[in-house]
Amino acid sequence: MRQSYFKNAALLTEELSRDKAAARGMLVRLVLAGLTLGGLAMVAQLATAGLAAKWWLGDVRAAAALRTSALGLPWMAISAVLRGFFLARRRVEPNVLSQLAEQTVRIAAVVWALSRTQGWPDGSRCALVLAATALSEAVSTALMALFYRREAARCFGSTAPRPPREVSRRLWDILWPVEGGRVLSSALHTAENMLVPACLAVYLGASGGRTAALEQYGTLKGMALPLLNFPFGLLGSLAVLLMPEITQAHIEGQTARLNALLDRMLRLTGYFSMLAGTLFWVWGRPLAQLLYHSPEAGFYLETLAPAMPLMYLESMVDGAMKGIGEQKAAFRYSVWDAVLRIGGVAVLLPRYGMRGFLAVILLSSFYTCAANTGRLLLSSGTGHAFRRWLGAPLLAAVAAGAAGRGVRRALAGFPAVGTAGSADSGRHGNGHRVFTGGAAAGALGGAAGGAAAGKDREKQGKVIKT
Repeated sequence: MRQSYFKNAALLTEELSRDKAAARGMLVRLVLAGLTLGGLAMVAQLATAGLAAKWWLGDVRAAAALRTSALGLPWMAISAVLRGFFLARRRVEPNVLSQLAEQTVRIAAVVWALSRTQGWPDGSRCALVLAATALSEAVSTALMALFYRREAARCFGSTAPRPPREVSRRLWDILWPVEGGRVLSSALHTAENMLVPACLAVYLGASGGRTAALEQYGTLKGMALPLLNFPFGLLGSLAVLLMPEITQAHIEGQTARLNALLDRMLRLTGYFSMLAGTLFWVWGRPLAQLLYHSPEAGFYLETLAPAMPLMYLESMVDGAMKGIGEQKAAFRYSVWDAVLRIGGVAVLLPRYGMRGFLAVILLSSFYTCAANTGRLLLSSGTGHAFRRWLGAPLLAAVAAGAAGRGVRRALAGFPAVGTAGSADSGRHGNGHRVFTGGAAAGALGGAAGGAAAGKDREKQGKVIKT
């Protein structure tokens, strides 16, 4: 959804800078287009849920969950348009408050549903979880509509909507690269999510087979990656604030201002991602042990931490490219990236297991970061300043890492307090079983979620694509 409302924001920013009547007309057409596409997607998913569960996911129990999740698709589409309007207006509060309400409703509904359905079939409980997601999307959209009603009076007043110029062509320029790219990317990522456990099971044939493969993949997706993606929430807020400014500078031909905005974005991303990567590199294992009692998750955190600057930079640059009309190039790079990832999974995982998959993630991050950043700099006319964007942050990260290692060594000298051998190890063992079981479910849910909604939770943070 993030890619959609960034592009909606770019269109609305362009119209608001020229003619408010045309901007209102563009907003009406975007809402109608979103409602139409969301409704068609819902009908298609409802009609094909049984076939998709049987032949794509390989588990007929997922059919009810796919049908339930389809009910949220129209709400998601309308919400994306309204979020784009508030981005164009430089209003952050409605998006933040609606997302907080969405998460609160989702968590409360899931807890309520699961606590009252003990002993129900797994398929029914999964359907209830996705019903809670659809409900939270509807609540979020309703809040966005209320915020819009107040903001529209301030923005448009009594101005009647007027059809904007070349609206069909401009909407089509969004639909085929952005929406088409998202559908294709969702299909490719779903194929990857299904291929990874299968290839990993080949590698682990004598060590647990598919069960062990799902557990390892679930540890990465359900434990390590959410922690790595978590700090990106702060950078995502920066992208929300910068996107309308970048779009307006591009539309008005203010090259110097555009270059200054991109330079600021790249420098802040460099510093933040380097320091976040250092944090996970130094404290990844203790953090994974504290939260999950999982040394394996700690290994994944330490391995992927040095690549966080590439991952975060690629995500920020991707949004900026859509702001300056380079969504077609972003679409091409994302498709090539997905194809190369699938090839890497098929070749490396049967021979090297999860280490091969980590190598695929690192190479994918390097490719997409280099391709998107190079295209952005070329299109905007911004000169490269990699020493300022990455060199200075790297020095700061090295200093922070050295300090963090020193603190870890100092803390290691203190004796553990309150260790109770067997009871403690039993408690940790139980905790590990609970988390790994949930992680395996997370791996299966990742495949179903990709087929069901295509919502790239990419809100999959879009930071780290798995």
